[in-house]
Amino acid sequence: MNHQVQFDAELIRRYDVTGPRYTSYPTAVEFQPASPETYLRHVRQSNADGKPLSLYIHVPFCEKLCFYCACNKVVTKRHDKAPPYLDALFAEMALQGEALDAGRPVEQLHFGGGTPTFLDDAQLQSVMDTLNRHFNMLDDERREYAIEIDPRTTDPARIRALAGMGLNRISLGVQDVEEKVQRAVNRLQPVELTAAIVEAARESGYQSVSMDLIYGLPLQTADSFARTLETVVAMKPDRLAVYNYAHLPHLFKPQRRIQEADLPSAEEKLVILQHTIEYLTDQGYVYIGMDHFALPDDELVKAQERGELQRNFQGYSTHGHCDMLGLGVSAIGFIDNYYAQNHKNLEDYQQALAEGQLAVHKGYACDEDDSIRRGVIQEIMCHHRLRYDWVEQQYGLDMQTYFATELQALQPLAEDGLITLTDNGFTVTNRGRILLRHVAMVFDRYLQQRRAASFSKVI
Repeated sequence: MNHQVQFDAELIRRYDVTGPRYTSYPTAVEFQPASPETYLRHVRQSNADGKPLSLYIHVPFCEKLCFYCACNKVVTKRHDKAPPYLDALFAEMALQGEALDAGRPVEQLHFGGGTPTFLDDAQLQSVMDTLNRHFNMLDDERREYAIEIDPRTTDPARIRALAGMGLNRISLGVQDVEEKVQRAVNRLQPVELTAAIVEAARESGYQSVSMDLIYGLPLQTADSFARTLETVVAMKPDRLAVYNYAHLPHLFKPQRRIQEADLPSAEEKLVILQHTIEYLTDQGYVYIGMDHFALPDDELVKAQERGELQRNFQGYSTHGHCDMLGLGVSAIGFIDNYYAQNHKNLEDYQQALAEGQLAVHKGYACDEDDSIRRGVIQEIMCHHRLRYDWVEQQYGLDMQTYFATELQALQPLAEDGLITLTDNGFTVTNRGRILLRHVAMVFDRYLQQRRAASFSKVI
């Protein structure tokens, strides 16, 4: 597929409205109160399809607060909070594993947070041991088992230990390498720490090293972020996620510690974004879409070329054929066309498991229309196109009738050059690739019912 991007600042300004990131459809704001029993019924029904599994495990603890963070976390230096949490997590694994057919392989595993490396090696090994007891974990090259790493709480010896546990991919939080920016967001992380982790990962045989950056942080400039890009590219990560900082202090309390006057202007952010895309593509990275870049031989690129890329709550991902289980506080899963989210509050999560119940707090059963629109939005977000005959064959409908309003709404996007329309669909143009969310929003039936404040800016 075409991976080129044409940066049109005027067009971006015009279309820079708020909208979902489409890590799910419907989005999490549509989830309703739900019961563990309802969720377990869907888990058991999923056994009929026998799909392989993707597991997400949330470790909420962080020793220090990063002011930009919008994740569900518990900031504490008290490591004695970990054992009770692990007790609840292990109980949840047992209950979920009991409802699943034993033969379903776990192809994908991702530890997120928080800071998964808040747990010590013995605790992480106990997590892996418990997973092995309750799920069909793989020990061959089919597995894609990843963990998010904070270089400030990890050293090369830990990287080697994690590889010995079966983990073969790591993701490093970096955000920015400039000290003044790091101080402004309360995340001091010398480059040497990051480089040592990357080197240890290479030596230990990890299949992939990914890094996260954020643009739009306080005291960032186009020049300073250019230096950050040069520094991280010199380490040659396989993947880069370059996220836009969304300043929403009314929703995320830690962000109130950031001085708005220190944030780069909207104009400066556009310059940063343009340079990021141009520099990374010049350095040989493929622009997957949204905020993701990968080297040409990476599985993300291969999955996109095969038409198998997906988006979920970890962003762009492979293994779209798997059912996803969310384990841990606030974790979200998707199985049997049903979204389920655990309690966001740590005490509520642990209390539910202590009483022998799953901690499922919210859920959403997708109807036929949700499934159709999810497929359409995934196709746009992942493959930057939509073929009408594909939709009709996949879902047994007449595109012109079912999506009559939406097809009409595509006309202004075509006139502005975001998409190229044909009799059998459309392709997102080089100018429109940076505005994928806006194209997908046309097919979101819930969006008009939601306040703009529910979502971040598209750019």
